[in-house]
Amino acid sequence: MKTYETVIILDERKVQDEGKSFVEDYTSQLTAMGGELIRSRFLGRRQFAREVKKRKNGIYWNFIVAMAEKSVRPLREKYRLDERVLRQLTFIYDRLEDPRAPRAETTAEKPVVLAP
Repeated sequence: MKTYETVIILDERKVQDEGKSFVEDYTSQLTAMGGELIRSRFLGRRQFAREVKKRKNGIYWNFIVAMAEKSVRPLREKYRLDERVLRQLTFIYDRLEDPRAPRAETTAEKPVVLAP
């Protein structure tokens, strides 16, 4: 099994509760195909630079999943036809860190105050 990262943009007019029900549906479909959800992350509502299917903004979700290579295409095709999904992108997760490891929270740097 390979690790993949998927970014899905949902139509905010067609989903409720920031897409949490969509995430449950996606997870159940993924496990039915023999995959495993490693991490899902809500990225927020964002405005598009250009309209997508006559929409000006959408709800972004990021998924990191482990699944067989033969399952990627059927999963993408299922959600390509879903009216809640505006866009989706799936690619091989090739980062150096382990996606199963807990993420370290980044701390913001303290602002530099220049003396007058």
